[in-house]
Order: sequence, then structure tokens, then C-alpha cells
Amino acid sequence: MNRRELIHLAAFSVFWSGRSLAAERSVNAPDSFDATQRQEWLTAWTDGILADARDRTCDRELGEELGWLVSPILNGFYYGYLATRDSAWLDRLIDWTDACTRRAVIEPDGFPSWPKGDGGGGASSEYSADSLLGEAMFLRPAVLAAREIQSGPTLPTRYQDWAKALLATAERVFQKWDSRNCWRAVAGVEGGGVWVVPGFGIDPKTGGWSKGYAKRSTEGFTNPDNKLNHIARWMLALYAATRKKVYRDRAEAWFRVMKARLKTRGDGRFLVWNYWEPAGPWDFKADGSPKHWIGVHPNGGYYAIDVEAIVDAHRHGVVFTRADIDRLVATNRDFMWNQKIEGARFQRIDGGEVDPRWKNSPGLLWESLMPYNATLRRIFIANHRPKSWGGLASTPWFLAGMP
Repeated sequence: MNRRELIHLAAFSVFWSGRSLAAERSVNAPDSFDATQRQEWLTAWTDGILADARDRTCDRELGEELGWLVSPILNGFYYGYLATRDSAWLDRLIDWTDACTRRAVIEPDGFPSWPKGDGGGGASSEYSADSLLGEAMFLRPAVLAAREIQSGPTLPTRYQDWAKALLATAERVFQKWDSRNCWRAVAGVEGGGVWVVPGFGIDPKTGGWSKGYAKRSTEGFTNPDNKLNHIARWMLALYAATRKKVYRDRAEAWFRVMKARLKTRGDGRFLVWNYWEPAGPWDFKADGSPKHWIGVHPNGGYYAIDVEAIVDAHRHGVVFTRADIDRLVATNRDFMWNQKIEGARFQRIDGGEVDPRWKNSPGLLWESLMPYNATLRRIFIANHRPKSWGGLASTPWFLAGMP
């Protein structure tokens, strides 16, 4: 698997040591995590993230790649601060975030932007567009850090000033996408809504909007579930930091759609859902066919992202219940997992054939469910590589107590 694919996949501390696992003692695996192992993981992770950070993707990436290539480092810095309370990690997060924000260009409607490609992860010869996904992913850890600065232990004034300015930038970015008619109500799901990739950008010949701008309220393409879930998590972070209801409402509207897309299987014990589904007339071609195939994606990393968002929503008291979490646990543990702690493997969420392009990740451990299930935690402890690319954020998150 290459680096780009690992990015798309995107603590259990001494607190758990000795905790009763009575219902799952039959699984022969460690059920504690001691101080020595914690320090070993922290040391390995520190070496790994500092080595990856030397690449300075924050100085050059644009568009959707702000998400896939910058946010893993930013998330690592944020959770590194939570795990250690060492302000050096905040300093690194601020440095990287500022490196991105100061490279923004101002587009014709006056908003900051980081245009690249077609705005949806592809190329375009007609225009250069910014990416809501990329911006949401790179801003989320910064918004979380700003909230932590404002509500956590007292830090020097310069941190408070940065937090205030960062939140103003993040809110400005939200206003940009809202004003461009990229939010759409979804018929058939009460209170539901989605974000679409607009079909316009900056015309390289004129420097103004491309011709698609005139149809911005009716055209576009609904983001796949994993991207909408990343965006919704940013909305939840904005709500937590500002307490402005609009952000929670937008997250809730999408999660209503997400929940409507979940289907039960296995006598109702397990859940399955598609990678993408049409959400409105803008998602169909002139001949009535959908603009994208509908089905389960063979890359299990996308579903790990979806589950992370569902867990985040549940923690915020939005849409998803503990019963939903329990079904997700059952799906990952009882259906997808090969029942081996050492060398654990996971099949596709629908049990389908492995695609050679993602032969190593048809399914993954849904790490975000670890706070709810001891077996999944033991699988993580036995198989995790703390200095891996995938471990940049998950290692310090785990060591911080999985907040």
C-alpha cells in the first residue's frame, strides 16, 4: 500500500491497566498497557512524526491535499499535546497551520482559498477550484487546538491571540462554502442535508469565475460519505469551540442522511452502507443515470473514516445512539475480524471480494470504537505500529486516553 492510500485509511493508557474485561476473558490477549510500553510508544511516535514533519507539506499543498497530506501531521501535533501537555506540540501545530493560512489567495467573492484541480480531488482544464474537504480536514485539528487553548490550562497570551484569529479564519471559510450554494437539503430525509462539490472555479484565462458559477445553486456533485463525514466532524469542532448552533445543525443534518443510509444485515446485528449515493437531481446525468457508481467501496479505509465520524456524533449527542455503536462494534469484531489477535485481519464490510488495488485493506480495525470494546483495544495493542503513517494521530490519541 502506498503513502497516499495509507493517508486515506486515516490512548489506551495506564488508566486501563487492570480494568475488568469479564465478558471477554476468553480472548487470549493482553488486557493492560503499562507505563513502560506507554513510554516506548511515545518515543517511537515522536521520532516518526518529527521525521515525517520535515517534509513540510504545509508549505506547498493545496486543494484536497491540504486534507490528505497536511492534516495527519496536524492531528498528530494536537493529540501529542493532549498526551504530553508539552506546549512544543502546540507550537508545531501553530507553525504548520499558519504556513497554510498565509498561503491563501483571495478569490472574486473575497474569501480565502487554496485552489487546486477540480475541487473534488481530480484535475480540470477549465478551472482551478478549492476544496471544502481539504479545508475542513486541515482546519479541524487547529479548531480543536484553539478550543483547548481557550478552555484548558492557562497559556501565554500569544496562544490566546492565535486561537481567536484561527477561529475567525475557520468561520470565514464556513461562510465561503455556505455562500456558494454548496449546502443542499435532501428530499426524503427529514432535516437532512449534504455538501456538494461545485462545478466551477477560477478561469485561468480571465482570473474570474468559470462559466459554471452561473449554475452554482443547481449544479454540483454530492461528496462521498467519507468526505461528508470529515466535513461534519469539522462542523462539530466548530460548534464545540464557538457554541454557534448553525455548525451543530449542519453536522446533524448530514448525520441524519448518514444514518438513513445504514442498512442492517445478519439478523440486524451488523451494519453496511455504500460509499456514495445520490442526494438530489444534481447527482444525475441528462440521461437519468447517476454520476457515480453506487456500492461498497473495496478500500476499507473509507469506512474507518465513516465510523470515526459516527462515534464523534454519538459523543456529541447527535443522531447516533449507543445501539448504533454496538452494531458497529459487532460488525467490526464479529463479522469483519478474522478472530486472531496477533496478525489480525479484517474483511470488507459486506464480505465482498478483495480488490488487488487494496489487497491489504479490504477492511480495517475501527479504532474509534476502542473506547466501547475491550477486544478491539487488545487487537490494537497487539498490532499497532506507533511510528507508522497511520499512527501519527492514533498513537497520541490512544495515549491521551482516546478523547
